[in-house]
Amino acid sequence: MLAQRAMLLASMIVLLAGCAAAPQPPSAELEAAERAISVTERAQVTRYTSVELDTARQELAGARQALLAENMPQAARLALQAQLSAELAMAKAELLKAREVNQDMQQSIEAVRQEAQRNQSGVKP
Repeated sequence: MLAQRAMLLASMIVLLAGCAAAPQPPSAELEAAERAISVTERAQVTRYTSVELDTARQELAGARQALLAENMPQAARLALQAQLSAELAMAKAELLKAREVNQDMQQSIEAVRQEAQRNQSGVKP
């Protein structure tokens, strides 16, 4: 009986000690967000996705504030959101760049097609 109580007491102490430990700062999440924002900025995509990139920066700033307030779950959540917003900005920019290239190619193809038609019909430019 005494052994069971001692075991129960030891279990409770270990459990309470685990709960009392402060959560670790989300440094990996913050670094990933900073890296994603940096990569997006270096790609010079603000012309295409300034709103998304600004959102990522604001979320990262919020994560840093939450870190200072020792609200680790919120800091981790905001850091992850910042990373995803930066990745969205990059993906959206790549899509818009690809659309521009596609449009330019379509215009070039149309110009070549018109030139070919003029050459076939004997019309000189």
